[in-house]
Amino acid sequence: MRAPMAAAAAAAVVLVMGAGLTGCGAQEGEEVVVASYGQGRLWLKPYDWTYLRVELPPSFSSVTMDFATDMDIQREQMKGIPRSELAIICLMNSNPQIPDISESYLDSLLSNFLPSGPFGNGNIINQSNLAQCIPFQKNTTVVLTNDQISPGVWYIGYFHGIGPARTQSKMISRGKARLVSTHITVRGCPTSAIWGPYCNQTVEMIGCSQPSIDNNSRNLLDLNTERRNSWYPREHNRRINILSQRNQLAEKEVGSNVTALVRMENSVTCSISNNSLCIRQGDMKFYFLDVVNLALQFEITAANFGVIGPSLICYLRYNAFPQRDLHDYSGDISHDPLVVKSPNIGRWYIAIETVNKTQMNNTASKPVLDTMCFSLKWQLTGCLNGKTGTNCSWEVYGLQRVPRRSPIPFESYYIPSNERASLEDSHFYLEQFLSNSSHEQFAWTYFFLDVAQGSAGALIHVQLKSDKELNYELYSKYGGLPSNDIWDYYASRTSSSNGSVFFSLQNSTNSDLDLSIFYAKEGTWCFGVKHPTDTTNSQTYMSVSLQGCHRNCNQKGVCHSSVDESGLTFYSFCTCDRDHGGFDCSDELVSPNGHIWQSVFLIASNAAAILPAFWALRQKAFAEWILYTSSGISSALYHSCDVGTWCILSFRVLQFLDFWLSFMAVVGTFICMATIDEASKRAMHTAVFILTALLAATGATRSANIGIVIAIGSLGLLMGWLLEFSTARRFICWPWQINLNMPQSWPNFGTLFRNTLEVLNKRFRWIFLLLGFITLSFAATSWKLESNSNYWIWHRYGIITFPR
Repeated sequence: MRAPMAAAAAAAVVLVMGAGLTGCGAQEGEEVVVASYGQGRLWLKPYDWTYLRVELPPSFSSVTMDFATDMDIQREQMKGIPRSELAIICLMNSNPQIPDISESYLDSLLSNFLPSGPFGNGNIINQSNLAQCIPFQKNTTVVLTNDQISPGVWYIGYFHGIGPARTQSKMISRGKARLVSTHITVRGCPTSAIWGPYCNQTVEMIGCSQPSIDNNSRNLLDLNTERRNSWYPREHNRRINILSQRNQLAEKEVGSNVTALVRMENSVTCSISNNSLCIRQGDMKFYFLDVVNLALQFEITAANFGVIGPSLICYLRYNAFPQRDLHDYSGDISHDPLVVKSPNIGRWYIAIETVNKTQMNNTASKPVLDTMCFSLKWQLTGCLNGKTGTNCSWEVYGLQRVPRRSPIPFESYYIPSNERASLEDSHFYLEQFLSNSSHEQFAWTYFFLDVAQGSAGALIHVQLKSDKELNYELYSKYGGLPSNDIWDYYASRTSSSNGSVFFSLQNSTNSDLDLSIFYAKEGTWCFGVKHPTDTTNSQTYMSVSLQGCHRNCNQKGVCHSSVDESGLTFYSFCTCDRDHGGFDCSDELVSPNGHIWQSVFLIASNAAAILPAFWALRQKAFAEWILYTSSGISSALYHSCDVGTWCILSFRVLQFLDFWLSFMAVVGTFICMATIDEASKRAMHTAVFILTALLAATGATRSANIGIVIAIGSLGLLMGWLLEFSTARRFICWPWQINLNMPQSWPNFGTLFRNTLEVLNKRFRWIFLLLGFITLSFAATSWKLESNSNYWIWHRYGIITFPR
C-alpha cells in the first residue's frame, strides 16, 4: 500500500527511485545536444583572468569542451616558463578556481590534468579530478562523462600570468595579449527511459511502498513538521495552536501508543518485495534517491534470497554514477545494511551487482543460478520536531540573509530566523540558541544558511567571540550535517583543518575564533557548534556573513567585484598596492627598503629635465623652457603617486599630465629645430596640443604612442624645413617635361646633390646628432628591457636619456 505524500513531507525527505540495467541485453541510445556554450574571441592581457560559468543539467550524459588558443605550451616546456607568462585554463566544480593561492596547490592542479602520454594538439583527455588546470595549446579537446564528473555548476577559469603578482598594482603591464576561444557541447539522453554516460543503459521506474499512518498520529506529524519549518514563528502560531489542540485529544484517545507510532514515523521506508527485483549474473541494477532536506542517515539492505546464493554488493555515489572502482560508499548488503550518516542534500546514485560467494572464497560449491531475485529496502531517518541528533534533542536553526549596502553586490550577514534575534544587529548571542541536552557531556547546535545563486565568488566569514576562554568547536559541511567524523572544515581553539587552501583561520585567540571559507559554493551550508551542555557561565556572540574579500585585502589593497563571461556569477578579488600581492594581499613583494629605493630612483631621476630646461632658457626659448620644466615636475609627481608614496592629485590626472607633457616635449623639440617664423611655430604647436592631448586621454600607456609621437615630431620638423627652404628660395622647381636625351642636363643633378650636402653639413652639428641617436637607442633599449620587477631601474635611465 502506498503511503500518503504528507507522510513523506513530514519526514523532511523525499525519495525518487529509478532502476537501470546494464549487461548483455542493453540497448544503446543516441545522445542529443541539450546545451551549448560559446566564447568566441577572448583576449587576455598580461595578468588578466576571467571565468565562464557552465551548468550541466542532471540529465546530461557527456560534455565536450574544445579550446583553441594562439599559444602552444608543451609539457616539457612548462617548468621553464616563468609563472608571470604562463597561460592556463582551469576547471572546477561549484566555485571559481584560485590556482595560485599557493605554489603547491598550483603544482597539483597542473599535474592532475597532464596525461601520461604525449600532450599535443587534439589530445582527448579523460580525468575524474574535480579541480585541474591545463596550459594553453593550439587545440585541446576535453571529454567528460557523467560517471566522471557530477552535474551542476562548473567554472572554467582563464588565466594569463599567475602568481602573487597577479593582483599587484603595476606601474607597467607590458606583454602580448593572448587569444582563446571556447566551444562547449553538453549532451544528454533523448528520453528518461535511457540513462548512462553514453545513453546505453535502460532505466525502469520502480514504485515505493511505505507504512500507513492513522489520522491521530498524522496530526502529530503535521505539528512537528510545522515546528520544523517555523523559522518565522509568528506566521505559524495560529496553525500550531490548532494542531496542538487536536493532538491533545489524540493523546487522550490512544495514550502511549501514539508516542511509539510517532517515533516509528521519524523515518521514511521504501521497500521492493520479493520477485520484483531480479539480476542476472554480471549485470548491475541502478537506482537514484533524492534527499531534498535534512536527514540523519539512510540505509540500504536486501533480504529474501538464498543463503548459498551470491552476495549483493552495493555502491553509492553522490551526484554521479557509481562504478566498481569509483564510488563514495560500498558494502555487502546481503545481511548487514549499508549505512550513510548525515547524507548530503541532493541526488544519490545506487548500483547493485551480484558477486559469487564461492568465487570470493575460492571454494567449490553448487552452481549459482543465472538470475537471482530478492527484495530491497532503503530507509531515510530524520527528526520531525525541528531538531536533530541523539534522540532528536539538538537544535537546528535556519539563518536568514540580510543584505548590506556595499559596492560588492552580494555582501550580507546572516541571523537566526527567530524573534530572539534582531535584524539590526549583524551578530547574535549564541548561548540563547544552544541545545540543552543532558544525555551527553557535549551537545550540538546547527545553523543552516543558503549562499544565493550567482554569488559563488564570495567568502563565508564566521566569528565566535567570548568573554571567557572559548570552549566551542566549529564544524561546517556543504549540503548536510557535520559531525565529529564527517565535515568539510573544522576549527577550534587548539586546531583546525589547515590542509585546505580554501579555508583560513586567522587572528584566533583563547576567546576568539575567526575563520573564512573562500569562494563558497552556491547552495546550503551547515555550521555545527559543538559545546558543553553547561554554558551558563559564558557569553559568546556569533557573526556569520558573506563578504567580498578576505580580511578586506588586509588593508593593503581594494576589494573589487566583477562578473563572469556568462553574466550569471559575481566574483570578488583584491587589487593590491605596489608592495603587496597574492589572493588577499598578504604577500609582501617589495620590502620597505626596496620601496624607498624605488621612490628615490623614480622621483629623483626626473631631475634630468633640468638640462633641457636650462638649455632652452639660455637660448631664450621660453615656451620650451616652461614645457621641459613642467614635464619634469609632473613626471616626478606622477611617479611619486605611481610608486605609492604620495599623490597630490588623482592618479588619472597625474598620469595624463605626465604623458601629455612628455609627448609635447618630444614634438616641441622637433619643431624647435626648424628655423621658421613664430607664427608658423604657434600654428604647429596648437595642432600638436590637440593631437597629443587626445593620445594621452584615450590611451596614454599604449606602446604605439611612441611611434605616433615621433612621427608627429618628424612631420613637424619636415614641414618646418620645407617652409624654411621655400622661404630661402632653395627649393628648385623642375619643369614637367625633361628631355633625357640632353646630356647637358645631367651635370645639374650633381650640382644639386653637392649643394644639398653642403647645406646639411652647415645646418647640423653632426657630433651632437650622433650622440643624440646613440642616447635615443639607449632609451629604446631601456624601454624594451622594462618589466614589472625592474621598472624602477630601467625607467630611470629612460627618463634620463630620452629627450624631453
